[in-house]
Amino acid sequence: MIIACLDLEGVLVPEIWINVAERTGIDALRMTTRDEPDYDVLMGKRLAILDEHGLGLPDIQDVIGTLSPLEGAPAFVDWLRERFQVVVLSDTFYEFAAPLMRQLGFPTLFCHRLVADGKGRVTDYRLRMPDQKRAAVKAFHGLNFQVIAAGDSYNDTSMLGEADAGILFRPPDNVIEEFPDFPVTRTYDELREAFLEGERRCA
Repeated sequence: MIIACLDLEGVLVPEIWINVAERTGIDALRMTTRDEPDYDVLMGKRLAILDEHGLGLPDIQDVIGTLSPLEGAPAFVDWLRERFQVVVLSDTFYEFAAPLMRQLGFPTLFCHRLVADGKGRVTDYRLRMPDQKRAAVKAFHGLNFQVIAAGDSYNDTSMLGEADAGILFRPPDNVIEEFPDFPVTRTYDELREAFLEGERRCA
């Protein structure tokens, strides 16, 4: 049995922080894991920016409520479900994800949690565990599953490396250059073919 492990933002849904940056006009919030490989550094910068501008969890959730999955993503998830078990491994937060996961039919999601005070100010974040994407794939292997994984950013590469087949989907050039061993896909049709090729390799 094969488990399909997918990143969320940039693979199935738009980048949440980029959309918050566009809505608020705060360009510094555009930085994502495509730009900063150290997630703790990235989140520290984000929390400081939110605090500086007086933005809280409700402000971010208002932006998320206007978003939809990437065009073709729901159909791609449905296609995967017919062939594999599907798990979304994301460095987003449960407090962000629900509206978007609903539009994808609520596939299983492993991610993190935010800490907010009574006024909605985001005070901290709680990682489910360090390098949770790779750890999840390793745990699936321990349960005698094979894994095909797809992602787009630095924080996906350890997951892709741990998987039986790892695939990049619409990655930035810097990730392609640093991780040339992973096949690059640009469309969901290409991603389907890459999953089928991964399935053949797992047989």
